Amino acid sequence: MAVSRLPPAALSLKQFLQRQKVLGVYRDLLRSIRRIPTESDRRYLRDWAREEFKRNKTETDQDVIRMMLTQAHNHLEDLRRSLVLAGC
Repeated sequence: MAVSRLPPAALSLKQFLQRQKVLGVYRDLLRSIRRIPTESDRRYLRDWAREEFKRNKTETDQDVIRMMLTQAHNHLEDLRRSLVLAGC
């Protein structure tokens, strides 16, 4: 019998790829927030994004994670559209 060298808490390939997608959306969201001209609005949205991602970081259900990723993409696109309309 072969012994696995992976630690017991190692992510599966599917989990790893999904984690990369989540981190990518998080980074894109923070980058877009940096373009907001008003400091108080930037701080509010940055804190909101951080809190949302922290609150959901223990979620393990793949379907729920996919749904939250879709919502995050929608928020990101809304933010980008708003920034374009505002000329930022």
